[in-house]
Amino acid sequence: QVQLVESGGGLVQPGGSLRLSCAASGIIFRLYNMGWYRQAPGKERELVAAITSGGNTYYADSVKGRFTISRDNARNTVYLQMNSLKPGDTAVYYCNAARVNAEYWGQGTQVSVSN
Repeated sequence: QVQLVESGGGLVQPGGSLRLSCAASGIIFRLYNMGWYRQAPGKERELVAAITSGGNTYYADSVKGRFTISRDNARNTVYLQMNSLKPGDTAVYYCNAARVNAEYWGQGTQVSVSN
């Protein structure tokens, strides 16, 4: 049984930081490309950041320079360090694991940026 369990979301003031974690089980983690997506109310889900099985990274333009994705294959965990948070970053953040013919999603964690 595959599980992706996100944690680390919450309420933060603009300019603040959060670190999201996604712990994976039931998959050979090191073989999967991992991604963080987000979905704000009334908007489509969008890719925020991704890291390949080989460690290459991708960032959406809106988060470049502020967010950092990383992975720890020994802990089967992917992280998203989010700095300089803005109200526009408010969304449910989802963890994604993908490889050929296989894709899995976590349940999501809420990130709210507000005064």
